[in-house]
Amino acid sequence: MSLADLDQYVGTDLSASLTGDLATADGTKRGQERVLRRLLTNPGDYIFHPDYGAGLPGYIGRTADLAKLRALVRGQMLLEDAVARSPAPVISVAAIPDGQGGGFAISIRYVDAPTGDPVALDFDVSR
Repeated sequence: MSLADLDQYVGTDLSASLTGDLATADGTKRGQERVLRRLLTNPGDYIFHPDYGAGLPGYIGRTADLAKLRALVRGQMLLEDAVARSPAPVISVAAIPDGQGGGFAISIRYVDAPTGDPVALDFDVSR
């Protein structure tokens, strides 16, 4: 039996299962939720894990160094057990112009280590 987390995407409430219990996430969905949570959490937000998180929202409004952001995303992703090391994750980061909200768009392709399934994550970090 594999581990399961409570089903919660960053910024949303916990979900209920069909039986009224708290829903859980396992397999590929668990890995996706963990990657997103790590990338969008600011370092220091978890008291007992002060180094956890990439803090991507903190880069909004700064001069975009896309290579640095790509490296940050890659480094943080590889700390998650759900992300296979080989093949390496493919990460694209593009700036979103200030007139369109500012921030950046991130596209990630990786292999889920426990299942071997390909995973695609596309999301914006913007105002």
